[in-house]
Amino acid sequence: MLLPDRKTVERLLHHYRSQERSVLARPCDLSVRRRFEDTAYTLCVLMGKRTAPEAVRAAERYVAHKEPGPWKPLEGLPGA
Repeated sequence: MLLPDRKTVERLLHHYRSQERSVLARPCDLSVRRRFEDTAYTLCVLMGKRTAPEAVRAAERYVAHKEPGPWKPLEGLPGA
């Protein structure tokens, strides 16, 4: 499974939170809302989730985890 770059996810998550505050401050501004929705969609695609709240939670968990340790073969599988 391919994983997104952590820095990209972190930057997009920060951008999402910033736009979320803008939408709350100006709920009737359609251009602000459109940018927020575009960012939410990108976050959903990047994290493989269907809704923005799911994608945000997944992104937060992903960014919070440390780098994976060294690769270890799985036991009991052919070729392992």
